Amino acid sequence: MKELTIEAKVANLQDVLAFVDEQLEAHNCPMREQMQLDVAVEELFVNIASYAYNPEVGPATILVQTEGDPLSVIITFVDHGVPYDPLAKEDPDITLSADERQIGGLGIFMVKKSMDEVVYRYEDGKNILSIKKQI
Repeated sequence: MKELTIEAKVANLQDVLAFVDEQLEAHNCPMREQMQLDVAVEELFVNIASYAYNPEVGPATILVQTEGDPLSVIITFVDHGVPYDPLAKEDPDITLSADERQIGGLGIFMVKKSMDEVVYRYEDGKNILSIKKQI
């Protein structure tokens, strides 16, 4: 398992993506799955950077774990910010037009649809969100 702890600031997104991509490329992750994981990582990290500590800045830890055959990638985000379960919110009604839909929730919805598993828990003062993708 590889780990990166970084300030949860949107300006650090490229460093987070570079870290994740380095791990994925080391396991010959196909580009399609890598792009899906990158979109999910971007959504989740930007949410942490934007809301977890607002208006302050705090740390975020990103863990990348690979396992099994066929290969699975598990990426876990840990922060000490405000307790928040993004999975608790109801999925947006994508049958409505953009004008009719409520603002927010589409990014997490896309993460849930593109990953094989998304799990949240709050433990010991930490938000812990894991995504899993079969490669």
